[in-house]
Amino acid sequence: MTSKQPTPRLRKSSEQVRTAVHQAVIELLSDPEGPDLTFPAIAQRAGVNHTSLYRRWGSREALLADVVVTRLERDWPLTDTGSLRGDLTAWAEGGVASIRTPEGRLLIRAVALSMPSGAAAQQERAGQLGRRMAAIESIRERAAARGETPPPLERILDQLVAPLYVRAIFGIDPPATGYPELLVRRLLDAEPEAPTS
Repeated sequence: MTSKQPTPRLRKSSEQVRTAVHQAVIELLSDPEGPDLTFPAIAQRAGVNHTSLYRRWGSREALLADVVVTRLERDWPLTDTGSLRGDLTAWAEGGVASIRTPEGRLLIRAVALSMPSGAAAQQERAGQLGRRMAAIESIRERAAARGETPPPLERILDQLVAPLYVRAIFGIDPPATGYPELLVRRLLDAEPEAPTS
């Protein structure tokens, strides 16, 4: 592991703890020798007591999901452009820009790392990722309020979100130009296929 000294433990507010822990996770994910994402390692890097991590997040998976969603909310916003096509294209453009950055790719890969096995951890992680699903759902709600007919959330996830995440996980850059528009065109202009049983 890298030899960076841990942050001194000083009394921090709840939000300061969250910020320090999130930054520690990002730094550990970036470690070229491989991330040590145990709670003790994260707490040491953040300069907090590891028991505070258990109290706040409960599991490593929930913490990783919180880090991912918080950074996505900051770097991959949901813009109201006045139309469904514009909103989805702006969202996809933000996604492409995000996964072209080293931190963006790390965060998406952290989603895969945060897959839990226990029921309690699954519930905690689902609560964190639900924030992002609710934000994407807001695009559909805005479109419906304008009189547009948005596709179901599952189709948006399958045809717009999933391609970006898969590229990030496997380190495949999107095409240099036109990729967001291509994904949105496939989503909105193609006839939906009936699911097979």
